[in-house]
Amino acid sequence: MFGIKTPCTRNGYRNKMADNTREGEDEETGIPELAKDTLDVDLTHRKIEKIENLEHLEKIETLCFRRNMIKKIEGLDALITLEELDLYDNQLEKIENLELLVNLKILDLSFNTIKVLENLTALVKLQKLFLVQNSISKINNLTTLSSLTMLELGANKIRVIDGLSSLVNLESLFLGKNKISKLENLDGLKKLKLLSIQSNRITKLEGLDQLESLEELYISHNGITAIEGLEKLVNLNTLDLASNQISRIQNISHLSKLEDFWFNNNLLESWNDLDQLKKIETLNTIYLEGNPLAKDVNYRRKVKLTLPFVKQIDATLTG
Repeated sequence: MFGIKTPCTRNGYRNKMADNTREGEDEETGIPELAKDTLDVDLTHRKIEKIENLEHLEKIETLCFRRNMIKKIEGLDALITLEELDLYDNQLEKIENLELLVNLKILDLSFNTIKVLENLTALVKLQKLFLVQNSISKINNLTTLSSLTMLELGANKIRVIDGLSSLVNLESLFLGKNKISKLENLDGLKKLKLLSIQSNRITKLEGLDQLESLEELYISHNGITAIEGLEKLVNLNTLDLASNQISRIQNISHLSKLEDFWFNNNLLESWNDLDQLKKIETLNTIYLEGNPLAKDVNYRRKVKLTLPFVKQIDATLTG
C-alpha cells in the first residue's frame, strides 16, 4: 500500500494563460507562455528537460511537472507563493534549490533516482512529502519538518526506521517495499493513525506500544510468526497481517473497534482460533483464504456461523 497523491489534471490552468496549442495537435511539449496571475499550472508529460521562464508567476500556488525529463530542480527561487510542487517521474538525482519555497505544503518527488534526503530544512510548512520509488537508504534531515502529516517513503532502500522523532504531527507513514527488519524508533509518533510497512523483512510485531492513536496497520508480506505487541492499539479499525508465517489468531480480542481483518495466506489450521473474534462485533470484513483452514469444504459456512455479524468473507459478501 502506498500513499497515492491525486495526479495533476492534464493542462489544468487556473486564471489566464496564453493558449499556443493549435487545433488538432496531439501532443503539447515544452513550457507554454503563462500569464503572471496564473495560480495552477499542470505541465504533465510535455518532454520538458529544464525548469525555466517561470519567474514572473507572482501568484502561483500549484506547479506540476509530472512525467517529464527534468534532471535538476532549479528556476523556482522567485515562486515564494508556491504551495504544491509535483516532480513525479522525472530524472532527478538530488533534492536541491528549494530553500526559498517556504510556503510549500505538498512536495512530490516520487519515481526519480534520489539517494539522499537533504536540503529540506527550510520547508517548515510542509505537510505532505512523497518520495516513492527512489534510492533512499537512510531516513534523516527531517528534523525541522514538524508540520508533516504524511510521509511516503515506499519502494526505496531503507533498512532502519530512524530519524522520525521530531515529526510529532505525523498521521500517515508509508514504508512499504524497503529492506526493514525491525519495528523501532516509532515512539514519538503520538498522532500516527496509519502505518504501512508491507513487503519488508520484519519477523516480530514490536515497538508499537506508544502508537495509541493508530487506526490502520498494514504489515503484510513480511516474516511475522506470531500476533503480539498490539495491546495498546485499541483504536485499530484495520489490521492487515496477510502473507506472513502466522499459525494462530491470538492477542486481538481486545480490539473492539476492528472492522477489517486481513489474514489470508498464513498458516492458520484451527477453527477454535476464530473465537478470538467473536466479541468484536464491529468486524465487517475478514480474509482467511490461502490458509490450511480454508481448504475445508464448509469453510464459508463455518466462518458465518462463528462470526454471524461479518458482512464480507474474502472477496465475497455474505448477504
